[in-house]
Amino acid sequence: MIDTPVYVGLDVGGTSMKGGAVDDTGRPLSSVSLPTEAHRGQEFGLERMAETIRQAVTAAGLGLEQIAAIGVATPGTMDIPAGVILDPPNLKPWRNVPVRQHIEDTFHVPTAFQNDANAAAYGEFWAGGAKDARSLVFWTLGTGIGCGIILDDVVLEGAHSHGAECGHIIIEMTNGRPCATGQYGTLEAYAGARALVTRCEEALAAGRESSIQARVAAGAEITPLLIGQAADAGDPLCHDLVMETARFMGVGTVTLMHTINPEMVLFGGAMTFGRTQTPLGRRFLEEIRAEVKKRAFPIPAAKTIIEYASLGSDAGYVGAAGCARLKFGSPPAAVD
Repeated sequence: MIDTPVYVGLDVGGTSMKGGAVDDTGRPLSSVSLPTEAHRGQEFGLERMAETIRQAVTAAGLGLEQIAAIGVATPGTMDIPAGVILDPPNLKPWRNVPVRQHIEDTFHVPTAFQNDANAAAYGEFWAGGAKDARSLVFWTLGTGIGCGIILDDVVLEGAHSHGAECGHIIIEMTNGRPCATGQYGTLEAYAGARALVTRCEEALAAGRESSIQARVAAGAEITPLLIGQAADAGDPLCHDLVMETARFMGVGTVTLMHTINPEMVLFGGAMTFGRTQTPLGRRFLEEIRAEVKKRAFPIPAAKTIIEYASLGSDAGYVGAAGCARLKFGSPPAAVD
């Protein structure tokens, strides 16, 4: 018997969408995942969202009448107040998709809509690695670089729904690397997964030696996982590339520390090199911290907590549920 409000969160990705029922403390009661199959079009995508929500409710042993609110998080350019995905690069061919209205009309339950990185940040803030903090910068390292910023229980959305798009801050003004967005010199263009692979390919083409050359010759594809495995095994080139990525992230982190002075900075996403479970993951985080200490003002450099996130792939749907709670449910807990 659930005697507290229950919220459903849905995290829509380019490959899959993950949903779950979450109680009033941020504890997941269920977790389900279905393939997104974006190529089948947005009408199919909207129904797939609804089906994921239905399965999440059923898996928790609940009925829809027990759900206080629903939160949906998606990637891409969006109009958050309108609840619409505009032109998402990794959900082609979707355009101008009325996500919130469709979910509300389908379930007749209040529905919140949020950017996926913002939602994941709120998940860590509410129920994860930053639950004891008052402010958070949350980086997601993957194909691109995502970011979410939380200040005193407020998700930083911005005036035009593009707040905290910090993967696109400029770190190189002269002859900067191209980014998938068409910009040049962005953090993502240097530290995202695509960028890591490109920098590796360039180094090999320039004559650097690496143990991965034999694997590539045998047909293996250069990926962040392959680079990370080689780095963990002591490959000098791959280790240098991973540590360079950490230094880039340290530069981006200092920029945000000098902008909002957060209490905590967390790193999550697929490209975290095993986090604290591997020597490489531990060195990666230490290199970020070292770059921060080298570049930041002394007081925030000493006091800002820099760690890995704790919720993993659950952060998105937990955070989406938390955003629904924030908008429609329980007020934020009082701080002593």
